[in-house]
Amino acid sequence: MPRVDNAETTVTAEPTATATTTATTATEPAASSAQTASARARPSRSGKPQGQWKVDGTAPLNANEELKAADNGLNVRERIERIYAPGGFDSIPDDDLHGRFRWWGLYTQRKPGIDGGRTAQLEPHELEDRYFMMRVRTDGAALSPQALRVLGTISTEFARGSADISDRQNIQYHWVGIEDVPEIWRRLATVDLESTTACGDTPRGFLGSPVAGIAADEIIDPTPVITEIKRRYLGDPDLANLPRKFKTAVTGHPSQDVVHEINDISLVGVVHPELGPGYDLWVGGALSTTPRLAERLGAFVREDQAADVWHGVVRIFRDYGYRRLRNKARLKFLLAAWGPEKFREVLESEYLGYSLADGPAAGAPVGPADHVGVHPQKDGRVYVGATTTVGRVGGGLLSALADLVETVGAEAVRLTPFQSVVVLGVPTDGVDELLTGLDQLGLSTRPSPFRRSTMACTGLEFCKLAIVDTKDTAAHTISVLEDRLRDITPQLEDSISLHVNGCPNSCARIQTADIGLKGQIVTTEEGEQLPGFQVHLGGSLAAPGLEQPQLGRTLRQHKVAARDLPDYVERVVRRFVVSRAPGESFAVWAHRAEDEELR
Repeated sequence: MPRVDNAETTVTAEPTATATTTATTATEPAASSAQTASARARPSRSGKPQGQWKVDGTAPLNANEELKAADNGLNVRERIERIYAPGGFDSIPDDDLHGRFRWWGLYTQRKPGIDGGRTAQLEPHELEDRYFMMRVRTDGAALSPQALRVLGTISTEFARGSADISDRQNIQYHWVGIEDVPEIWRRLATVDLESTTACGDTPRGFLGSPVAGIAADEIIDPTPVITEIKRRYLGDPDLANLPRKFKTAVTGHPSQDVVHEINDISLVGVVHPELGPGYDLWVGGALSTTPRLAERLGAFVREDQAADVWHGVVRIFRDYGYRRLRNKARLKFLLAAWGPEKFREVLESEYLGYSLADGPAAGAPVGPADHVGVHPQKDGRVYVGATTTVGRVGGGLLSALADLVETVGAEAVRLTPFQSVVVLGVPTDGVDELLTGLDQLGLSTRPSPFRRSTMACTGLEFCKLAIVDTKDTAAHTISVLEDRLRDITPQLEDSISLHVNGCPNSCARIQTADIGLKGQIVTTEEGEQLPGFQVHLGGSLAAPGLEQPQLGRTLRQHKVAARDLPDYVERVVRRFVVSRAPGESFAVWAHRAEDEELR
């Protein structure tokens, strides 16, 4: 059964029973000749076609491609509204339920009571419940109090009080019944929110700077770029059949706050010496089981060029991306084969029709990317960043946050790629009241080094691929560490990021954390099999004082049981404090430390 993954979780897709062999193709003709297109290809070692549309043609080469070719995934919305919502769960055929529903942000969730040891033993239909996870994209938008209330009431009325902030700035609900989906869509539309292509082989939700347009030290406001891309291309049928998911990030803030190194395309604010503020173009980043950091193309993108450049890159992926094997179908594999110079040449000659200016690289990041704390805005007000506990914001919290924002006279809230929130437009005389109110809601503006930087994916509670509980395990670990490490907390100048993932995929970005934990079943010395984690240490993306981003190192044969996680983290952090060099970060220390120090 082919596996199909999404941005924060992974599910299994079923092939359609009667698939056609006609793919949805691009509407525009190729700019180059057939010989030029053939020259783009790099033959596989097996000599088999790789499913590159401009090289091999559009005939589907596997069950996932057949499903997409049979019917554009965007078309399923009409059937949900007209047939499946009135008819209930049993009215949904497999090809829509396990395939096209993803194009509208819907996946069946895990049935309660199935332990992680059985995840790989059961078929998808045995693992799934009759309820859905629904993902709502925010695309870095400022959420008004009205929008927060809509999100909050959806949680309480239709999702049993569930709501999580994902590390893609999305809101994820659980326990959603198919009967309620049209009404949820209707309510989201009243505040300009949606689940369109929030999952599936599509352009997923965009990461945008949480302080776009308001930070006093901003290089360029990315809001117009995101708005224009969405206006032109969100829900475009010609972009609804990509080889796999496509992730976007745009920021103009010097903290580089959108994890640009691990997106398929990123635009990072920079000042060109002649052309002024614009964007540095990065492509080809992604994690999962084969992590690869993005690369600069050396091109400077003006604001008025950004939407065209984004459209060009996503069409390169559509037309030249590898489709034969799902595990090779991300843009990072095409970039690895072509290299950045060829990628830029194809972008300019075949898709833009003009050359981009050479541009400078963005400087080293300045300041923390999570924006926690109180910071000045360009208009004299302030913005305030606050952490959640591993993204959990259900149970009325969103509605209560809306009330607090209005009470103190603030303007809106943005979500962050770190599962936290930023309150925008806070009057200076309302800061103290806001800080007190956020603390009462469990949103901390002065978090411990562990609460600040701990993230967790959905995990065993709802995800059909998970092996280990994540949210509760991470929350428990935070509480234990705050108590046990109180004596050395003042010595930790920086927070230590702890990312907890429920399976071998990297929905919680385990390879880029100080301490990354990959869920699996582990065997103790006594032969007992328990939920646990493979340990990754020393990962880091853009950060002050770090010359280059780096992926974490994996200690051979080193695993830790979930029940022992607080003990392990405490042990390693204490060793770090004792043996680090002056000013040395955990990530740098972890890469030079001996294996025994890290066990």
